[in-house]
Amino acid sequence: MIQSLGIVPRHVIALSAPDTVLIERNLGKRIDPQTGEIYHTTFDWPPEPEIQNRLVVPAGISELETAQKLLEHQRNIVRILPLYPKILKVISADQPCVDVFYQALTYVQTNHQSNAPFTPRVLLCGPVGSGKSLQAALLAQKYSLVNVCCGQLLKEAVADKSKYGEVIQPFFEKEMAVPDGIVKKLLCQRLSQLDCLQRGWVLHGFPRDVDQARLLTGRDCTPNRVFFLNVPLDSIIERLTLRRTDPVTGERYHLMYKPPPTMEIQARLLQNPKDSEEQVKLQTDQFYRKCPELEQFYEQAITLNGDQDPYTVFEYLESGIINPLPSKVP
Repeated sequence: MIQSLGIVPRHVIALSAPDTVLIERNLGKRIDPQTGEIYHTTFDWPPEPEIQNRLVVPAGISELETAQKLLEHQRNIVRILPLYPKILKVISADQPCVDVFYQALTYVQTNHQSNAPFTPRVLLCGPVGSGKSLQAALLAQKYSLVNVCCGQLLKEAVADKSKYGEVIQPFFEKEMAVPDGIVKKLLCQRLSQLDCLQRGWVLHGFPRDVDQARLLTGRDCTPNRVFFLNVPLDSIIERLTLRRTDPVTGERYHLMYKPPPTMEIQARLLQNPKDSEEQVKLQTDQFYRKCPELEQFYEQAITLNGDQDPYTVFEYLESGIINPLPSKVP
């Protein structure tokens, strides 16, 4: 779920301790009903008798309840940790908390080198709804690449009120396209940062035409792997026009692939205007009209069928990154 949203952690830490230790720790918890402060009978007992006398045992920490929670945790964690083999560090929590903290801090301050055979600079091109964001997240996860989404980068610049953000914000407010020159400067600044230089990157959302592609040049900004994800219009319409959002919870649904659980929720779902069939057709048509020139510009680009299982698409992408590019026959 988080990968499909483009959220890819750089470091994953799992804190581990024997169940007997965790149960003992949990049984010692006490809570101050007036302040909400949490204390412990062994590790953090308040010196004030007044506070001691009003502490209560919080609900849900009995030995049986704690054991049930640990069992559920063990069932889930064995499926989660294998997803992060290259960035996972297990730290024993059965030691002083200061030692745990410094081990965790030391780990998150390390930079992971990409485990690809070279430093990849990957560009994913494709129409809206072709799965670029998901594939970028999968590539970033497996190869420790920096996931650079052009649209997200612009939003972050505005949110951070950076130098570029102040220039971009008026275009956002007027719902106008940000000039290519500004986007290019912001992108090249991001792609030349240390994490991108060390680990490589995967870019999506830019360029969308040849003029933009010509801007994306330079030692650190030029991609060395380019992929085009081709998806027919019918499939794109199915993927996008059936997306809905619950205005109450913010939960996202798809009427075919992830339908709402109740009729009550379905009745209140809203569609983003950008997901209307008219808008989807317009954006798709714009991409495919400009696509031939873009493919010609990137002569060694690899074109893939994006209208298949996403993990099948990922395998083809992975093959294109690992294997040498084919030589052009004169």
